[in-house]
Amino acid sequence: MSTPMVITAAMVGAETTREQTPYLPITAEEIAEDAAKCREAGAAMVHLHVRTADGKPSQDAELFRAAIRAIRKRTDVLIQTSTGGAVGMDVDERCGALTLTGADRPDMATLTTGTVNFGEEVFWNPRPLVRDIAKRIRAMGLRPELECFDVGMIDEARYLAKEGLVELPGHFDFVLGVPGALQARPEVLDFMIAALPEGCTWTVAGVGRQQLPFVDEAAKRGGNARVGLEDNIYLSKGVLAKGNHELVAEAAKRVRAQGREPATPEQARQLLRLG
Repeated sequence: MSTPMVITAAMVGAETTREQTPYLPITAEEIAEDAAKCREAGAAMVHLHVRTADGKPSQDAELFRAAIRAIRKRTDVLIQTSTGGAVGMDVDERCGALTLTGADRPDMATLTTGTVNFGEEVFWNPRPLVRDIAKRIRAMGLRPELECFDVGMIDEARYLAKEGLVELPGHFDFVLGVPGALQARPEVLDFMIAALPEGCTWTVAGVGRQQLPFVDEAAKRGGNARVGLEDNIYLSKGVLAKGNHELVAEAAKRVRAQGREPATPEQARQLLRLG
């Protein structure tokens, strides 16, 4: 039997706006409702950013707490919180979710391992900042998703492992297609996979129109995929997805067409070694 495929729903992000799509969930209740639908559609995990009431990106711990509680009230989907936040946030602001403990503690957190051009801006991740966030994630006993926008960021994860800040084999997320960064092409994905330390798992997040095609590419290669309104708002050309769950449902359809099944949260926990 083939390995189940972990589908992650990137629910909100920091860039997508209600002006671009009215279906973007913003409040804790809206996020939780869509997350429950994503779980039903085949997602094992949600990747979580939060917003203020007026839709501005935030990493406020209390907003994360409200969203996490609302999600867990409705569904057993795994919750992965972002430490990337939005361009321009300082490290303490970015790490708001890493102050949550007990029942509000997330299941996983992201760790971007390098700096990258991000459209007309720069997603700033110098080594001291990356080490700082890695230490905070480790102190919480969480396993990071090592978020890589370029192949050099995989090598940087190796350095972090040598310093005892992350454990390998780990779980990586290849974000491909951001303007100014590495683009989404099958040969690029193969290059990233080939650069991984032995035994690692991986997810690919295609940005924009490459999101759903890269579900197919991931399924063929035995990997996992991230979809959602953070990275893409269209179900097909010119057709807005009416929520993250529609993108998850399409991803699940594509996964099954490749002879695999979407992972359950419990299967994802085992596959990603979340304990």
